[in-house]
Amino acid sequence: MSTGPVIPMVGELILESPRRGKPPRHLADLDQAGRRGALVEAGLPAYRADQISRHFFSHYSSDPTTWTDIPAAEREKLAAALTPQLLTPVKELQCDGGTTRKTLWRLFDGSLVESVLMRYPDRVTMCISSQAGCGMNCPFCATGQGGLTRNLSAAEILSQVVAGSADLAAGLVPGGPGRVSNVVFMGMGEPLANFNTLVHVLKTLTTPQPHGMGIGARGITVSTVGLVPRMKELAQLGLPVRLALSLHAPDDELRDTLVPVNTRWKVSEVLKAAWEYAEVTRRRVSIEYALIKDINDQAWRADLLGDRLRGKLVHVNLIPLNPTPGSKWTASRPEDEREFVRRLEAKGVTVTVRETRGREIDGACGQLAAAE
Repeated sequence: MSTGPVIPMVGELILESPRRGKPPRHLADLDQAGRRGALVEAGLPAYRADQISRHFFSHYSSDPTTWTDIPAAEREKLAAALTPQLLTPVKELQCDGGTTRKTLWRLFDGSLVESVLMRYPDRVTMCISSQAGCGMNCPFCATGQGGLTRNLSAAEILSQVVAGSADLAAGLVPGGPGRVSNVVFMGMGEPLANFNTLVHVLKTLTTPQPHGMGIGARGITVSTVGLVPRMKELAQLGLPVRLALSLHAPDDELRDTLVPVNTRWKVSEVLKAAWEYAEVTRRRVSIEYALIKDINDQAWRADLLGDRLRGKLVHVNLIPLNPTPGSKWTASRPEDEREFVRRLEAKGVTVTVRETRGREIDGACGQLAAAE
């Protein structure tokens, strides 16, 4: 699958994936016409693609032994043509009584990625990866410090959601059988740097079962550090997914260091693209702001952030930093966090402090892969 036009480099920051071998073709990489065509190429009946799609997207199964509506003689050949195994679990860690589950996956080429399932009383959220590694080079992020390996294929991304869905459907997550209601692209990688694949994934997630996963667009959030051209393209898709902008600093001087892509697209330009996204989609933009002790949590920065956001369709999500082992970066003091919140609210900006789930299982993206 094409990764689209190359985005310019920012210093030594490479925004496109290095060229590597491709994972095996999977039905989730194709639209329904493509799935049918792939079976015809393999000498199999085209209509079987509809059956396999139902098994994968509705029953969350790629195991041909469970496909009892398909003749046994055809199952293995169909599986080889459309449902090769893409993710192999390496390690799974749980906390919160088993309702938060982080999985480390090994891909066909040995690359490692992570996904996290989080069950709440009213919803189930999957946090998924879009790249193996990340090229954004943010110094407080474990994934960014590991560098970019490659883009994930659409099927590798979607298989993370299917795997979580299978565990829920089987009742393996405390709380009884359930389904994934929310998907956040906040795992490893910069989703907008894998743009064409992201578009296919979003369309497949929102396509009704059995040809897709039937997850509402309003339950999907795409996070970005601020790739402005791609933000504008995403706004024009006609999919009302939520945009989450990882800002982390309201001033260019600090953001150039914390989010190096800021040397290409400055704070004012990134925020302008975010407001355009909100205007086109009528969706509130989420501003992600990791609070880092003595780095970006000063009262004057809270005031500056509030001034930049006042009157906009926006919500600030303050994130107590989940520190990586050996890092000098750590979470803000509780009193500084409270003051930051107070000053934003005084400017009329809606703000919440994110619940820190998964800290005891290396919940921040990239920590488990880095340890492995």
